[in-house]
Amino acid sequence: MPHTKLRRLVTISVAVSLGATALAACGSSDDNDSEADSGPVSLTYWSWTPGMDKVAALWNDGQGKKDQIKVTVKKQASGDTLVTKILTAHKAKKAPDLVQAEYQALPTLVSNDALADIAGDVDGVKDKFAEGVWQQTTLGSDAVYAIPQDSGPMMFYYREDLFKKYGLDVPKTWEEFAETARALKKKAPESDLTTFSANDSGLFAGLAQQAGAKWWTTEGDKWKVGIDDAASQKVADFWGGLVEEGAIDNQPMYTPAWNKALNTGKQIAWVSAVWAPGTLTTAAPDTKGKWAMAPLPQWSAAENVTGSWGGSSTAVTTDSGHKSAAAKFATWLNTDPEALTALAKEGGIYPAATTAQTSGAFTEPPAYFSNQPDFYTRASAIAKTTAPSAWGPNVNVAYTTFKDAFGSAAKNKSDFGAALTKMQDDTVADLEKQGFEVAE
Repeated sequence: MPHTKLRRLVTISVAVSLGATALAACGSSDDNDSEADSGPVSLTYWSWTPGMDKVAALWNDGQGKKDQIKVTVKKQASGDTLVTKILTAHKAKKAPDLVQAEYQALPTLVSNDALADIAGDVDGVKDKFAEGVWQQTTLGSDAVYAIPQDSGPMMFYYREDLFKKYGLDVPKTWEEFAETARALKKKAPESDLTTFSANDSGLFAGLAQQAGAKWWTTEGDKWKVGIDDAASQKVADFWGGLVEEGAIDNQPMYTPAWNKALNTGKQIAWVSAVWAPGTLTTAAPDTKGKWAMAPLPQWSAAENVTGSWGGSSTAVTTDSGHKSAAAKFATWLNTDPEALTALAKEGGIYPAATTAQTSGAFTEPPAYFSNQPDFYTRASAIAKTTAPSAWGPNVNVAYTTFKDAFGSAAKNKSDFGAALTKMQDDTVADLEKQGFEVAE
């Protein structure tokens, strides 16, 4: 949406609770950068990534020393906890210079005028990222509210040995995925291809994103919610149908039972993201070297697109008195080869910068996938096909309703479409309650 639309909606009343905000004037590096022309600059960066202080030390001892810009990292919690803390600090005009923010949190922070538009300080950076990833930091406008840091392109993971044992082909379409699930049930009734996990709203959002869903968009000066759009309904009906017929399991992930199912071969596949090897290392240690990764199944054989599950960015706050210096560090952190190698080594991230996805720490496959030498080469190719997303200012409300409504539907094997409609209705009602204008 045009940058002017981000300035015109409802008059803001900053609230600590997430989603309780309205779009208002957004800071710009053109009108509120008060940094001195010369002299040392000290910046504070709130981040949850492990080892970020070590990465910042590389800057402080190198480029930062030359530019007289020193960055101090203060470790924080992630998710809604950090967003709330940022909003609280911003209300007192004491937010740090830089913050790590998940992509879905950016609209909430922008709505509260907490993030600066750094478009004027990041010329030439856009081309270093996949279009669908970069779009998440612009909110579809001509502004730039953050630099992408890590991404979570989605992929299909499967037990290569068990697919061979049961005579199964790796599904290239979702129709083939359903047929594979049914074929496995006939050959091994006690096994499941995978599970639908109602405690993972981000997974469902990524699947809807792949199908073309746009959950939050703007129409004139109003928000438009499309959580129950045709693309999302297609995804809900697909997974709901598989659960209802018993073709896949209906239990949540990240439980002892789920770990055991993966480790013993009771579940032989997992729809996940690029970070899955780390999870499998813990969840299914006995199956190391037995898994393989492939692109996500497509809705049409002619398509080549994936969704995204997870990922974060580095943003500059409107409270910073050194926005250009902060933007310079954010750019270095997420595009410099040395910085990206350190981020991968110290923080275990998968970089959003496309050039880093097959270099440095990513020239060799994850140890868990030593049987697939081209793991990161394939992952990089898949990452480039990431579909654009569309986040809004009350993602947390939508996600909470998802867990409740889809949790009940999965347990009872009832209508997933009705659960999606509940998610839509609750999200719209919350926007209206908070004073947003909502298009029909």
